[in-house]
Amino acid sequence: MEAVKVSVDLTGIESMDQCRHTLEQHNWNIEAAVQDRLNEQEGVPSVFNPPPSRPLQVNTADHRIYSYVVSRPQPRGLLGWGYYLIMLPFRLTYYTLLDIFRFALRFIRPDPRSRVTDPVGDIISFIHMFEEKYGRIHPVFYQGTYSQALNDAKRELRFLLVYLHGDDHQDTDEFCRNTLCVSEVITLINTRMLFWSCSTNKPEGYRVSQALRENTYPFLAVIMLKDRRMTVVGRLEGLIQPDDLVNQLTFIMDANQTYLVSERLEREERNQTQVLRQQQDEAYLASLRADQEKERKKKEERERKKKKEEEVQQQKLAEERRRQTLKEEKERRSECLPPEPHPDDPESVKIIFKLPNDSRVERRFHFTQSLTVIHDFLFSLKESPEKFQIEANFPRRVLPCLPTEEWPNPPTLQEAGLSHTEMRDQRLRRRRQPCCEPVLVPGSACELLHRHS
Repeated sequence: MEAVKVSVDLTGIESMDQCRHTLEQHNWNIEAAVQDRLNEQEGVPSVFNPPPSRPLQVNTADHRIYSYVVSRPQPRGLLGWGYYLIMLPFRLTYYTLLDIFRFALRFIRPDPRSRVTDPVGDIISFIHMFEEKYGRIHPVFYQGTYSQALNDAKRELRFLLVYLHGDDHQDTDEFCRNTLCVSEVITLINTRMLFWSCSTNKPEGYRVSQALRENTYPFLAVIMLKDRRMTVVGRLEGLIQPDDLVNQLTFIMDANQTYLVSERLEREERNQTQVLRQQQDEAYLASLRADQEKERKKKEERERKKKKEEEVQQQKLAEERRRQTLKEEKERRSECLPPEPHPDDPESVKIIFKLPNDSRVERRFHFTQSLTVIHDFLFSLKESPEKFQIEANFPRRVLPCLPTEEWPNPPTLQEAGLSHTEMRDQRLRRRRQPCCEPVLVPGSACELLHRHS
């Protein structure tokens, strides 16, 4: 459970069951599980997956592959030939029995190397073993799987040098000490190539050996991107000397450099085409957004005009309803007016009104009638506005024709001072001064009128 918690913290997997399943797939190797999770997040193929059912996608059948095989030196002199002939039966017997034993063992149990469970662990284990045995001065090993090395070489357009280490071969120690760890070889490999290596006793190394089909050890293969495929362009087998190895690797790289140059040019052209297409797409999207913005503004303008027209139409309808309502109200109040008193009626008074359009209208009212009757009479006139107030000239005052807080019940004509006696007094004053008439005057909201005689 502690290992599962640590894996959860390192990999970021929230599900405990999924984390446990991942650890089981990697034989509870936390380092391998974390590396696998990081590779997935970076978009790199998993290095801990089981081996693919089909061979690795590397072209090894090209007839143009450069092959260089170093034969073992022949024995010299009588002593050398004698030793060789004496040891020959023992060698034949040893290797024959060893092959028979291995062949028979496969029927008893499968070769454990055929099942790759921890490819990165195989690589790291081989590097540690190599450094313990041959020292730390060596070419830089690629610390990843064979598939990752192929992908990096393809992406970076570099040569990939693969070295298969045969632990049991008699020439392996001499090659590692006197050839692979020489400074000239190290400089060439580190500056111009990626270097991947593994022991064939490890599952990852054994899997690669089955794909490259080596004949003897030490075995080196040069792989590069050729005709858009990762292809083996050179094979070096046998015990090769440092100067010869440098010359052979240089020859193989120089002979195939044009393919990498051509691929770089094609890739650059593809990148430029992709960039141009991306720029065109961005320009198209910008133009599309501009057109959409124009269309949006046009739509908003149309909606605004439509809304304004609807508001104007509603205002017209409201005004028309108001006028109709006002007209009906005028007719109603005109019908509700009491009849005009007879001119000979002594309890009546004739009042002349001056309207806002300077026209005049007169009517008789009874002294006992409320000032509201005057207001209703003037309101029912077609020329009068909707709201107004009535103002008398002598003395100058506004007549309280409508109920207010001060006058909840409007006074009668007599209470308001529009009596017959006052009319006589006004007539008398007319002889001494100009005639004064009640007038209709503008109010705060609309025109008003009144005139008294």
